[in-house]
Amino acid sequence: MAFSSSLFHLFVLLLLLFSLLLQIEVSIIVRQHVITGAQQLNIGSLVYSFATSAVINVSERGNQREKDRERAQARNSSKTKASKSDGLTPEQRRERDAKALQEKLAKKKSQSESESKKEVGKPSTEYIGTAVDVRIGLSDFRKLRVQMGSISSQKLRFCIDRGGTFTDVYAELPGQTEGHVMKLLSVDPSNYDDAPVEGIRRILEEYTGEKIPRSSKIPTDKIEWIRMGTTVATNALLERKGERIALCVTQGFRDLLQIGNQARPNIFDLTVSKPSNFYEEVLEVEERVELVLDTEENVKSSNVVKGVSGELVRVVKPLNEESLRPLLNGLLKKGISCLAVVLLHSYTYPQHEISVEKLALSMGFRHVSLSSALTPMVRAVPRGLTASVDAYLTPVIKDYLSGFISKFDEGLGKVNVLFMQSDGGLAPESRFSGHKAVLSGPAGGVVGYSQTLFGIETDKPLIGFDMGGTSTDVSRYAGGYEQVLETQIAGAIIQAPQLDINTVAAGGGSKLKFQFGAFKVGPESVGAHPGPVCYRKGGELAVTDANLVLGYVIPDFFPSIFGPNEDQPLDVHATREEFKKLAEQINSHRKNQDLSAKDMSVEEIALGFVNVANETMCRPIRQLTEMKGHETRNHALACFGGAGPQHACAIARSLGMKEVLIHRFCGILSAYGMGLADVVEEAQEPYSAVYCSESVQEASLREAKLLEQVKDKLEEQGIKEENIKTETYLNLRYEGTDTATMVKKQEDDDGSAFDYTTEFVKLFQQEYGFKLQNRNILVCDVRVRGVGVTNILKPKAQNPASENPISHCLFKVYFQNGWQETPVFKLENLDYGHAIPGPAIIMNGNSTVIVEPNCRAVITKYGNIKIEIDSTSNITVSDKVADVVQLSIFNHRFMGIAEQMGRTLQRTSISTNIKERLDFSCALFDPDGGLVANAPHVPVHLGAMSSTVCWQLKYWGDNLNEGDVLVTNHPCSGGSHLPDITVITPVFDDGKLVFFVASRGHHAEIGGITPGSMPPFSKAIWEEGAAIKAFKLVEKGVFQEEGIVKLLQYPCFDDPAHKIPGTRRLQDNLSDLHAQVAANQRGISLIKELIDQYGLETVNAYMKYVQLNAEEAVREMLKSVAAKVSAPSSGPEAGDSVTIEEEDYMDDGSTIHLKLTIDSKKGEALFDFSSTSPEVYGNWNAPEAVTAAAVIYCLRCLVNVDIPLNQGCLAPVKIYIPPGSFLSPSDKAAVVGGNVLTSQRVTDVILTAFQACACSQGCMNNLTFGDNTFGYYETIGGGCGAGPTWDGTSGIQCHMTNTRMTDPEIFEQRYPVILHKFGLRENSGGAGVHRGGDGLVREIEFRRPVTVSILSERRVHAPRGLRGGKDGARGANYLITKDKRKIYLGGKNTVHLQGGETIVILTPGGGGFGSTL
Repeated sequence: MAFSSSLFHLFVLLLLLFSLLLQIEVSIIVRQHVITGAQQLNIGSLVYSFATSAVINVSERGNQREKDRERAQARNSSKTKASKSDGLTPEQRRERDAKALQEKLAKKKSQSESESKKEVGKPSTEYIGTAVDVRIGLSDFRKLRVQMGSISSQKLRFCIDRGGTFTDVYAELPGQTEGHVMKLLSVDPSNYDDAPVEGIRRILEEYTGEKIPRSSKIPTDKIEWIRMGTTVATNALLERKGERIALCVTQGFRDLLQIGNQARPNIFDLTVSKPSNFYEEVLEVEERVELVLDTEENVKSSNVVKGVSGELVRVVKPLNEESLRPLLNGLLKKGISCLAVVLLHSYTYPQHEISVEKLALSMGFRHVSLSSALTPMVRAVPRGLTASVDAYLTPVIKDYLSGFISKFDEGLGKVNVLFMQSDGGLAPESRFSGHKAVLSGPAGGVVGYSQTLFGIETDKPLIGFDMGGTSTDVSRYAGGYEQVLETQIAGAIIQAPQLDINTVAAGGGSKLKFQFGAFKVGPESVGAHPGPVCYRKGGELAVTDANLVLGYVIPDFFPSIFGPNEDQPLDVHATREEFKKLAEQINSHRKNQDLSAKDMSVEEIALGFVNVANETMCRPIRQLTEMKGHETRNHALACFGGAGPQHACAIARSLGMKEVLIHRFCGILSAYGMGLADVVEEAQEPYSAVYCSESVQEASLREAKLLEQVKDKLEEQGIKEENIKTETYLNLRYEGTDTATMVKKQEDDDGSAFDYTTEFVKLFQQEYGFKLQNRNILVCDVRVRGVGVTNILKPKAQNPASENPISHCLFKVYFQNGWQETPVFKLENLDYGHAIPGPAIIMNGNSTVIVEPNCRAVITKYGNIKIEIDSTSNITVSDKVADVVQLSIFNHRFMGIAEQMGRTLQRTSISTNIKERLDFSCALFDPDGGLVANAPHVPVHLGAMSSTVCWQLKYWGDNLNEGDVLVTNHPCSGGSHLPDITVITPVFDDGKLVFFVASRGHHAEIGGITPGSMPPFSKAIWEEGAAIKAFKLVEKGVFQEEGIVKLLQYPCFDDPAHKIPGTRRLQDNLSDLHAQVAANQRGISLIKELIDQYGLETVNAYMKYVQLNAEEAVREMLKSVAAKVSAPSSGPEAGDSVTIEEEDYMDDGSTIHLKLTIDSKKGEALFDFSSTSPEVYGNWNAPEAVTAAAVIYCLRCLVNVDIPLNQGCLAPVKIYIPPGSFLSPSDKAAVVGGNVLTSQRVTDVILTAFQACACSQGCMNNLTFGDNTFGYYETIGGGCGAGPTWDGTSGIQCHMTNTRMTDPEIFEQRYPVILHKFGLRENSGGAGVHRGGDGLVREIEFRRPVTVSILSERRVHAPRGLRGGKDGARGANYLITKDKRKIYLGGKNTVHLQGGETIVILTPGGGGFGSTL
């Protein structure tokens, strides 16, 4: 019996020991310090990490490795004693240890029972000096269990993500299946120099039990490898704290990178804010190469060589090293020792760049970045910007890495150290450079969620959603990393393979505002200091505050580290008080709108803001997926990072998704992803050829050479050949297009050669919706990617649940139906198979997961959270009066629809004008033709299409049927000029016309007397090409190809007296018209989704409400402007009105006269253009729609708030244009210049009347050239006018256009031209307190006979300054003949040039603002 009892006790003891082995203790040391960094705005993201240093040490008990402080101290002290010095026998020692263990377990049980009676999540604290030591047992924090696979190594492995605010360290410990997580502030100079080094040091100390002083080097004998992602490069880029660098560029192109593509970042920003340059100095290098034309004969010459791409290159001017040497020496004397080099056509002829590098390094330069080495692809601007970024950042990164490595003994020589690149692959320190490091941290997160969720938790493609403090990162994964070869980050264009990660300016710190009767969230952030109101530092309301009020954030789970002394809890009271103040403003507005309106509560307002924030984030997610031809609803939402899990259910529901996945390590997923990534090496070279059997063979030879290179590099890093996978790509495009697609080589089952063209056509059709017939496919580049597979981390299956989940407590949370008692669960207490119906909160240790009503959370096999979203139900919204929350949401939805129409048009179009230069606009309209939303693509189209829709509605009357699509371009029917063709689709519901959608695109060729359809000397509309007043492009679902072809090819078929050539590019016209129909159809389907969700009556009602909202915004602006622009008019009859008169002149002397009268009480304005000159015998007559577009553009700029662009903007405005004037010409008048010239002058007149800014260049400088085989069209930027507080911007598109410039290398590759100069026209901006922007100089030599036309203004009358500022310089156009004669062409001309003749265009500067006297 005694023996049985002993066995029983032994059995119990073993069970207790086993139980103990599975427990984890988390020790958090919180040092009081100032919180810095925007990421700390994520209240829900880092529950206990709001202090300067929050160190989470997660370790396993048992296996002879107790990690809590008490046992570590006992172990350390025992090192000085012999194992048998206590004088006890082994039996006595075992008995003593067992008794101590039982006592400890009894004590822990007592503590656990005691803690369960405490308030939810409230840790006990013990103050020790300036530190707070918080001990949290198993009941207060989650288990962090990670299966690392079989671990044979006896060394530690580290995965580190050094973020902008926090650094996450994930360590794999020898002999243990549990991970070790540590979180520190990235910058904490009072405690340590470098967070990754500190994290490694602390973990090593705990593991070895040996003290490692910060002053000594860290021993590496116990470290196997380190993997790290870092934001060092990103921060340097954002803060402009990179290395001092200079730019070396081909002579004549010193301003090339500053000009870029000449487009404005924000078309409504009169200041035209652009990111600053990275370089301080520019050296123009004496050298020049040019491509040999395919049509050239007898090209054999000593100066003609075959380039890397296979193209023939003529070295016109060899590199002049002797002239370059003193220039480089001058840089060294200024302390600049880093260079970025971009020489034209170096992608195929890199020898000159290599020579520059050799010379610079021999003279003592520290670092040289060659564009040809970094990204050997055609297009000089992105290649040069990439080289600038690399030169700017690489020295900073190298300095940081050098400092990091120096902290370890032997300089980490025996440790495998790898760094995460922007493409999701790892690279050693020697190959980790600036242009590949900018997305280092976010890339780890993408790797993390993709490798742990896709194919494991779901087979659906994933949308990655990482919501931070000031921004949210969105990405997509569907079995392979989606990469882009070019992206813009912090104002810098980077051309290199990188994961397609889109950043949205919305996060926990986004400001909440009530403006013009609608809720606004962001894009401004409250920042980390003072932060949201709840931080107790005098901040402003933010999304975080709304979540706190709603109960999505539980204050008891946070330490008291807020307030000036950082010793107070989150301030719920102050937050509610601020919401109460806002509620008074909101409810007052609602009462003014509807006396019977019920006051909104604080909670309703907070929830409204959260809903608006969610819609703000949904908009880019839709764009990310649907612009690539994917349905958003078919994805699952993968949440990681900070505040995302609080918003996940609502966002998924809004997007139509049925599934949300939240990784159990979502708070450290970027660090965790480092351990899942593979080592990557890439090699690429340009190859220019038509795809055929010969070029495929040549591409295969290049592929073999590149494969050998990447394999060698991977093997040098210790990766075995059997662990190396390779991928081969050809970069292909259709001839005549600029859109190239990287096509990955697939292995055919039968071993036959892979046909890239079949895959290219499939991918092209999938993304763009069509395929091009009878077009050559061109090879652009050969790319090879080598992947060294590592397979480090593996998920561990969890134990199945044996009982129902038990909630930790109840907490009140506010949902759509009001307050609800909501159970709070802790993830560490949940097992595989547990299902939790919503509403519920799951505390995931370092994030708060909100499970909304009618949703269900399930714990998966691997311990992750899967939330099943209920079907989207109809949303009931009052259509009697505008709901202030829904008003904002509908604004987003309507604008999002217009934007997605635009993306569809861009995807499916064929012409360069639409696809690359983005010369198009899309909009939707109410049943009366009133504009509801116009995506801001080209300003001259703004509001103008409403006139077109109204004219068609009146013309067709009852003869509109379902399935009809209308086409028009005639100025008398609401058009702008003939190349802008508008496609309109009426939409019916049960036979009733309910709305319209329309798209307008600039067709580069529609016939007329000159190629390019922009004749400078047209005197009548019929000379300008096909003019279509009204035609059904599609009738009852049937495309009327025969009819539209007749209209385009025979512009004057009904007028035998006029024989005008028809379109010279019919197939392009038809393709783009098909694309416009497709864009309209996309808009229709999206609006029908909206109708299914809200109901037709509600959608129609909000179409009117958003117009009223815009009207209110413009009225308020007019009231405020009235007091600023002028004193009230004299005389008793003037009353509350203010009158200003302004006029300007076209170059022929015709006058634009404006009498602007503003009623400061009503907020109304009359734009009276009486006294404007009559119709001109020329082509700068402007249809009335153009003037309306100029008015709406100016009003939107002056409001300076992101209001919707719709008919409401013009509701408080009356525009009077005298019939017969050149702003309202007859239907026979030529108008091609009115859209591109007169629109700019009207804009200048309006803005100077408002005293907003001086005149800008006032022109679009339209240049066309071609022959019977091709045509080319471009608009050239100039100088912007200065304003009261800003200098005008130089060399950029101004006001009514924002189209892009063709890259110089593409320009010379595709067309028979040599671009000798493209740069700023120095000192052409007007002087003043604030100077006007400089114009541009563009010098083009033609290599064969062509017809060239220039259509420009401001060649006679200069752009005027304002308030004493000087005028900008007038523009000028010159012809340089073969015999070097210089001939002035005037503002408008057509010339027939021979090969070797040159056009020089000098664009106007902007006017200055303010007198310097």
